[in-house]
Amino acid sequence: MVDHRLSEEHEALRESVQTFARKEVAPVIGDYYEREEFPYPLVQTMGRMGLFGLPVPEEHGGMGGDYFALCLALEELARVDSSVAITLEAGVSLGVMPIYRFGDDEQRRTWLPRLAAGEILGAFGLTEPGGGSDAGSTRTTAVLDGDQWVINGSKAFITNSGTDLTGLVTVTAVTGQKPGGGKEISTIIVPAGTPGFTVAKKYSKVGWNASDTHALSFDDCRVPAANLLGERGRGYAQFLATLTEGRVAIAAVGVGLAQGCVDECLRYLGEREAFGRKIGEYQAMQFKVADMELRAHTARLAYYDAASRMLCGEPYKKQAAIAKLASSNAAMDNARDATQIFGGYGFMNETPVGRFYRDAKILEIGEGTSEVQRMLIARELGLPA
Repeated sequence: MVDHRLSEEHEALRESVQTFARKEVAPVIGDYYEREEFPYPLVQTMGRMGLFGLPVPEEHGGMGGDYFALCLALEELARVDSSVAITLEAGVSLGVMPIYRFGDDEQRRTWLPRLAAGEILGAFGLTEPGGGSDAGSTRTTAVLDGDQWVINGSKAFITNSGTDLTGLVTVTAVTGQKPGGGKEISTIIVPAGTPGFTVAKKYSKVGWNASDTHALSFDDCRVPAANLLGERGRGYAQFLATLTEGRVAIAAVGVGLAQGCVDECLRYLGEREAFGRKIGEYQAMQFKVADMELRAHTARLAYYDAASRMLCGEPYKKQAAIAKLASSNAAMDNARDATQIFGGYGFMNETPVGRFYRDAKILEIGEGTSEVQRMLIARELGLPA
């Protein structure tokens, strides 16, 4: 029989993160959100809890868990707030994992212990101002000059790139031409504070307002040749693998938001009265919440399936795309329905539902748009590219 019940270890982790989210994040995150301020105390607590090192082996300073454990933590955080969840998601899937997956022994020794402990945050510089979904159109360049890479170019919408905790950004750059004439793309570690590496003013965003997002520029930025991550010319394959893995994690964030909408609506339906009755007694409200639970449950099964295949070493590209698409759809639909149930209160920024509504849309865009997910699913089904 297929068994989707959690192991004792995974359930204990889920409960621990749930308690943290409800008791420590929920009471304060609204203020951080409205001030558009990064919640350093919460992020530092997550570091002490070991959340940034969940899928990292103990030999590298991590918790020795697995990627599914990270997804469970992300879901519980996003049930309360997506800004905190995305800080962890990007910090691990885009900051830690490329170095763990593709770094050499020295790079792992240098960076992983501090990243896994949450002492520093890592970021992934992929998206550029002129090429969102078309990641292969990278224009940032890196030229080898003796024993140094000289980097020039810019990146856009980079999470965790400008905090006081940011320690590095892994950057994709064109390092030459392939024999057939195409771009040779590589990934290079750029430590924070490197001369020529500039972090622009933070964006004014619709949602995720308590997370950190900046544009980056590189002007004759020099780093050691040893900062090349993995094999030269393998950067494109590396970031595709990173994004596939990250889609499972971002799906967990979407499921968490979708489930958080259900949580808030169940509470509100038991409190709010209209026409002399609790609104939860009206069948129209009951059906709406039933549909919301259906979406969250179905999307959860999708990311559980993708994570299971990943951990078993099976192909999971299609399942990751399905999970990401299903969860972002669920998040958007549930946020809209929750706002409708709350009425005028749902349109107020100080309510969790108001934040959920603002946060949901980016899930259809970040780490691969919904259109890209459909394209990937179609290709995995054998349809022409």
